[in-house]
Amino acid sequence: MKITFLGHACLQIELGTHILLVDPFISGNPNASHINIDKLKADFILLTHAHQDHILDVEAIANRTGALIISNFEIVTHYQGKGLEGHPMNHGGSWTFDFGKVKYVNAIHTSGFPDGSYGGQPGGFIIEGEHKTIYIAGDTALTQDMKLIPMQTSLDLAVLPIGDNFTMGVDDAIIASDFIECDKILGYHYDTFVYIEIDHDQAKRKFYEKDKDLMLLEIGESLEI
Repeated sequence: MKITFLGHACLQIELGTHILLVDPFISGNPNASHINIDKLKADFILLTHAHQDHILDVEAIANRTGALIISNFEIVTHYQGKGLEGHPMNHGGSWTFDFGKVKYVNAIHTSGFPDGSYGGQPGGFIIEGEHKTIYIAGDTALTQDMKLIPMQTSLDLAVLPIGDNFTMGVDDAIIASDFIECDKILGYHYDTFVYIEIDHDQAKRKFYEKDKDLMLLEIGESLEI
């Protein structure tokens, strides 16, 4: 499983011959100006919620690639109304796709489309494939629901928001890593806006002091698990 950070909360995940794109917000992110959305491949697009900084490039990419959109019922219905293909889910539900198994789990946040229409309830994803399991938390506060995850699965990597203000900050993300029993963390949702700028060295040090590994990738950089 290869994971590439495309800025903010956008990830590209390669699972065998399949390519997943998570929360594509690229063209509106000045930090990701070197990423060309017209060259991105995607077989599936996973959306945690409907805020613009997570869905901005969905239509452009899905129209070009024919990618299947996976999200909550309201978001998928929204895009199906635009002629795109989608698979609706809701909290606690799971489905096995060609690339592996996805479970849609709770997140504490808000969710609305840029035009103000309802975007359903936000969530996160647990993805199992190639004998690896990752947790993508989405935009969320620290929540006790995270303790349910290790009761059912063992995580190889967790992707957690660390920018604070709109989501968990670094300190809460450390607690979250305890709740999910995963010490290998990829941080995201930071530095894109003034409100979520972080001190990288301090964040890594705090995780290190708790015997945890916080990875902060450059935009376009990848890791493999």
